[in-house]
Amino acid sequence: MLAGCGVDADHSAPAPVARIERAQTPSLSPTHRLDLRGLPREAGEVIALIERGGPFPHPQDGSVFQNRERRLPPRPRGDYREYTVPTPGEHSRGARRIVTGGHPPDVFYYTPDHYRSFIRIPERP
Repeated sequence: MLAGCGVDADHSAPAPVARIERAQTPSLSPTHRLDLRGLPREAGEVIALIERGGPFPHPQDGSVFQNRERRLPPRPRGDYREYTVPTPGEHSRGARRIVTGGHPPDVFYYTPDHYRSFIRIPERP
């Protein structure tokens, strides 16, 4: 018996441990897993830039989006980031943005009207 535990010691070879193999699923990039239908082409281009880590055309891109109006679900301070979506023919940054949540991003939103409304970009079915 093993001292103090009331169990007989077995000195035979250990029993084989069953190994469970998990299927390796490739991690999909946002541009492959998000359903970009209905969004302007430029939004998909910005998401691809986010995926690559830039470079971004505007110094404000990647800055913290405060969510002051609380139009997006609550998240920890600094969790949301904003990126400019170019508007053809516009000479300034325009009104269109992608807002991401998480590091790395796990949620993506598009706003066509400078934060007045948001469209959550869903994952592909």
